[in-house]
Amino acid sequence: MIRHSLLCLATAAALSVGVTSVQAQTSLRVAGNFSQNNKQVDIERAFFEDLGEKTGIDLSVNYNPMDVVGVKAPDALRMLKGGSFDVMSVQIGMASRDDPFFEGIDLIGVATDMDALHKAVDAYREAFDERLQEKFNAKVLTLWPFGPQVFYCNNPIETLDDLEGLKVRSFTPSMSAMLEHFGATPVTLQFSEVYPALQRGVVSCGVTSPTSGNTGNWPEVTTHFLPLSVSGSVQGHFINLDTWNSFSAEQQEELQTAFKSLEDKLWELAVTSNEDAVACNTGQDSCSNHKKFDMTLVDISPEDQTEVKEAAESVVLPIWRDTCNAVDPECSAKWNETVGAAVGLEIE
Repeated sequence: MIRHSLLCLATAAALSVGVTSVQAQTSLRVAGNFSQNNKQVDIERAFFEDLGEKTGIDLSVNYNPMDVVGVKAPDALRMLKGGSFDVMSVQIGMASRDDPFFEGIDLIGVATDMDALHKAVDAYREAFDERLQEKFNAKVLTLWPFGPQVFYCNNPIETLDDLEGLKVRSFTPSMSAMLEHFGATPVTLQFSEVYPALQRGVVSCGVTSPTSGNTGNWPEVTTHFLPLSVSGSVQGHFINLDTWNSFSAEQQEELQTAFKSLEDKLWELAVTSNEDAVACNTGQDSCSNHKKFDMTLVDISPEDQTEVKEAAESVVLPIWRDTCNAVDPECSAKWNETVGAAVGLEIE
């Protein structure tokens, strides 16, 4: 009888351990980048598949690109706040319509090369994270760029002046302001909508990185490629704050270390892949790691580079200042202390 009781107790204890083990597993619902951005998505998918093993946390991760699960880029912050997903890859420029403060990390014409952009992102990171936690119950895990944002057009162009009268795909308010300054009509489209818009003539040009445009097959529906960078299209991986707080301090540290490695890989892709993507877009013999097309390569003129900088200072920064200060009177002052100090600009 005693032996039987002990056996029952041991069995119950084993079952209890098993239940505890099952309950300890954390399920993460992850919305990744648009599937057409296959180089970034490949990095994301491999990262999330191995996240549990890398961190030692018992995780069950359900990863899908955002277009596969029907997520619209401008809705990301609200969906994250509401708990629709635990982790999301967020296109900050489009999501910033919910709070202009976030667009301050990558205003058009402010940081047009990757070194300057990295300094700007690092300078704004802490303020960005504080705002994200306060306004959207989410936390920054990564901040990284797609790469230089350049022009794909299905009209012959030689300079920025040739954008006048054309409809051009935009994805941030500051980009729209700059395009209007050059006489173009901005049309806000998320990445998955651009190819058919170019194909049907809804827009004449689109702005994205050389790599993203190549993997999205934009050269199939455009003819002229102007590799003049106007921004870096900064993205982020953000986690719902309730989900984040469900992890122990030790687990949070492991997750931060893991996501830092993801951020580094995506920065590296943004920096190293563009030269080859430009070569492939324009049919050069050096093309090796992207699809080869035969777009016309438009030379970047010093005058165009100067015009971008002047437009940033005279148009983009004042418009963003007024918009953001209307939401938060300290907005432009905070920008001056962070991004502005990093890149040598000041909003008056």
